[in-house]
Amino acid sequence: MKYTKTANLAHRSIFLSGEFALHASVLDEQAPSACRWNRIGNLPFHVPPHFQKSDSMFRPKRHLQNENSWVGSIWSMILATSFLGSLFEPAWAQGHLPESKRIVFLGDSITYAGGYISTLEAAILRQHPDSQLELLNLGLPSETVSGLSEPGHAGGQFPRPDLHERLARVLDQTKPDLVIACYGMNDGIYYPLSDSRFAAFQSGMTRMHEMVIQSGAKLIHLTPAFFDALPIQDRLLPEGLESYPQPYAHYDDVLEAYSKWLMGKQADGWIVLDLHSVMKNAVLENRKADPKFTFASDGVHPNTAGQSVIAKPLASAWGISLFDDASAKDPRSDALLAIVAEKQNTLKLAWLSATGHKRPGIQTGLPLGEAQTRASELDRKARDLITSPVK
Repeated sequence: MKYTKTANLAHRSIFLSGEFALHASVLDEQAPSACRWNRIGNLPFHVPPHFQKSDSMFRPKRHLQNENSWVGSIWSMILATSFLGSLFEPAWAQGHLPESKRIVFLGDSITYAGGYISTLEAAILRQHPDSQLELLNLGLPSETVSGLSEPGHAGGQFPRPDLHERLARVLDQTKPDLVIACYGMNDGIYYPLSDSRFAAFQSGMTRMHEMVIQSGAKLIHLTPAFFDALPIQDRLLPEGLESYPQPYAHYDDVLEAYSKWLMGKQADGWIVLDLHSVMKNAVLENRKADPKFTFASDGVHPNTAGQSVIAKPLASAWGISLFDDASAKDPRSDALLAIVAEKQNTLKLAWLSATGHKRPGIQTGLPLGEAQTRASELDRKARDLITSPVK
């Protein structure tokens, strides 16, 4: 395996040489303390904390990675057979694409930007050209799951939109089989950690979780993205102020707390991927070579390379390789990503308009029927491209 330097990551987000565009070691999700994942062949199963007293009972242990080899033990096989029926979650079939047909992504401006969703779809098309998965981006800039908004948000033009104002409509109209949700960055409203704001985040996440599950869809949570204080350190504010017209200097500590709570919900059966640690570790590792390295020049919104890193936890869970030698050498790669991104944007704007929201400044999309027709044309174009001879 060879690794590429990160200098041109922003230009080629998913088609760089090497298994990962960053140091592979920093992109490996760490198995959370609340649970461990073990495997029978290619199928992982969740081991709740009360079955973790003896390491020897569940060997070999695995982090959440796409690995091809497994040396089993009799005890692991017996225990997996006993618990698989109640503990295995089809939305989390390691090494396999989800069985769902329609996947809806919910989140704030990081999801709305859509880079990680286009990255995933392009990789799926390359490696599973017969797949009929439908990935719909319904992320909304400024949105929270907590319902909170800081005083004077957007210069006083509008408060942050609340997911719960539109969630029922989104679920009813899109009828997803699987929902991917990434919230938290805006939910602490860039203030220090407080009990009341933390409680609002917890309550909002729980309400969302219950509504999605009650709709009949599965749900995968992503922990909040990494807040990078370094590139904006000259405009950050210290602890102890009454208001924060600029972000709190240690705001990522708030996101760490939110992420830890969300990971702990695995004990209640929630499916949670630790995006926050993946992004933070990638940034810190790259700073060993470049002390000023960042994915987000404004501290919040990841660039193209950062969006690729957001795709990594889902790609690992679904057995998708985002970066490989074949795609790096394939002259069709950039064109494929551009077509997929256009398709994604067309459907995103149409669905946001169709389902409705309270966020000013969002471009009105095509009528849904027209958007779907255009998306079908782009999808055929993408599939024709990947099956065409390489020139």
